[in-house]
Amino acid sequence: MPKIEIYTKAFCPYCSRAMKLLASKGVTPEEYDITMGGPKRAEMLERANGGTTVPQIFIDDRHIGGSDDLAALERAGKLDALLAA
Repeated sequence: MPKIEIYTKAFCPYCSRAMKLLASKGVTPEEYDITMGGPKRAEMLERANGGTTVPQIFIDDRHIGGSDDLAALERAGKLDALLAA
């Protein structure tokens, strides 16, 4: 199973939506809560090429993007292949 990471903030509806989609696939990502900033936020900014919105999702160190990007992969039928890698 690939390594799945997601950077989130408290009370973020997009983060919740992404987490629900991943859960529906039987996946439990490693979640980094950056609500209070800190080193994980700085790490996210670097890994996401300056992306400041949450969630920021990575599958095996590949930057997927945010919740809409994850949903688009699902609609296109490409998410399952990434999660099965």
